[in-house]
Amino acid sequence: MLPKVYIDELIKGLYVLRVDDDKVKYFEALWYIPEGVTYNSYLLLTNKGAMLFDAWKEDFSDIFIDSLREVIDLKSIKYVVIHHIEPDHSGSLPRLLQEIRSEAIMIGHPLVKDMLQSFYGIKPRFKTIKDLETISFGDKELQFIFVPWLHWPETVMTYVKNMKVLLTCDAFGGFGIPPTLYDECSDVIEWYKPYVKKYIVDIIGHYKDFIVKNIDKLMKLNLDIKVIAPAHGLIWKNNPKLIIDYYYRLAKAGTVSDKVVIIYSSMYGFVEDAVNKIRKLNSSYGLRAIVFQFTDKVQSELSDILSEVYDSKALILGISTYEANIFPKLEYVIRMLIHKVNIVKPLIALVVYGWGSVVVKRLEDLLRGSKFKVVDIIPIKGKVGDEDIIRIKKALHKVLT
Repeated sequence: MLPKVYIDELIKGLYVLRVDDDKVKYFEALWYIPEGVTYNSYLLLTNKGAMLFDAWKEDFSDIFIDSLREVIDLKSIKYVVIHHIEPDHSGSLPRLLQEIRSEAIMIGHPLVKDMLQSFYGIKPRFKTIKDLETISFGDKELQFIFVPWLHWPETVMTYVKNMKVLLTCDAFGGFGIPPTLYDECSDVIEWYKPYVKKYIVDIIGHYKDFIVKNIDKLMKLNLDIKVIAPAHGLIWKNNPKLIIDYYYRLAKAGTVSDKVVIIYSSMYGFVEDAVNKIRKLNSSYGLRAIVFQFTDKVQSELSDILSEVYDSKALILGISTYEANIFPKLEYVIRMLIHKVNIVKPLIALVVYGWGSVVVKRLEDLLRGSKFKVVDIIPIKGKVGDEDIIRIKKALHKVLT
C-alpha cells in the first residue's frame, strides 16, 4: 500500500510535499514511534527557476520524484538547499540528482559538501553558505541562518524574506502524523503537542540548551515570521508563535505537570509490591502516577519514558538488584535520563536487594554529577516492611508537599 502524500501550495509560489511514514517503528533505530512521522519538503518557484528545500527518506525516493513532477519539470530545479543532511531529509537526493543530471547546485553548511560524499558517494555542484548570508534567486530573497546542534552541527534554517516564511528543518517539528497539513484546528494541535514534546526530548534533548540559544538568536534578528515550516509534522501558518514558545518553554524546563513518574524493574514481584504501596501513597497527594515497568510481562519504551519524565513533578525509581548491580535495563534508562533530560527534578529511589545493598553505592555513583536532586535512596531487603514505608512516606512528603 502506497503511503499518503500531500502536495499543497501553502503560499503562492511555495509548495509543501509531505509523505506520511506509518511503517517506521523505531526512529533512528532507537525511539519507538507507533504514531509515525512525516517528512516535509518544500519547493519554491521563482521567475528564474525552482529551489528545493530538503527531500524525503530514501525509502520514498520514487514517490518523491513523482510528487515533484506533479508540480514542475524537474529540470527547472536550479538549487537544492540542504538544511540538515541526516538521511531522513537527504536520502532521496541521489535519486533526484540522477533525474536532473546533476545540473542543480546544492547549497548548505560548509560541513555538508564532504558529508554528501561520505554518505552517498556523490560530488554535486555545491555552494557553501555563511551564517546570515543573504542571496537573491530570481524574484526571491533568502537569508540562511546557522542553528548548530538542532540537532546536528551543520543545521541551517532559511528565511524567505518576500514570503515571511521560516523553513526550519528539524526545529519546531514533532513526531506523529497530523490529519491536517497546517495548524488550523485546536483539537489537532492539542493532540499533536505530546508528540512534539516527545520529539524534543528524544531527538534534541541532549542539546536543549541550543534550542534556547538559537531561538534567542532568531528573536534578535527581528524577523517578521508569518509561517514556520518544519521538516516533520504540522506547518504553522495561523499561529507560528505558539510552536516557538512551546519549544522555548520546554527547552528551559519551564513546564511542570501534576504527575509523578514511576519507573521500576521487578523480576519476582518484590519491587512491584513496593511500587504499588508508593502508588497508593502518591494518590493521597492528588497527583497522577505515570508508571513504566520492566517485568516478565511488560517492557516499557524508552521514548515514552523520557518524554513523560521531562515535565513531571518528581521521579521515583524502583530498582531490583541484578548480579550485584543495577538491573541492566534500568541502568540504561537512568543513563539516558541523565543524557537526554538531566534537569533539576526531585528523585526518590527504592533499591531492593537480597544479600547485599551494594547497588545503593552504584546508584549514587551513577547519579553523581547529574542535575537530578536525590531526595533519598531507600534500600529494601526483600519484601517492603513497616520501617521502609515510614521512610518512603517521609521522602514523598518532602517531594510532593
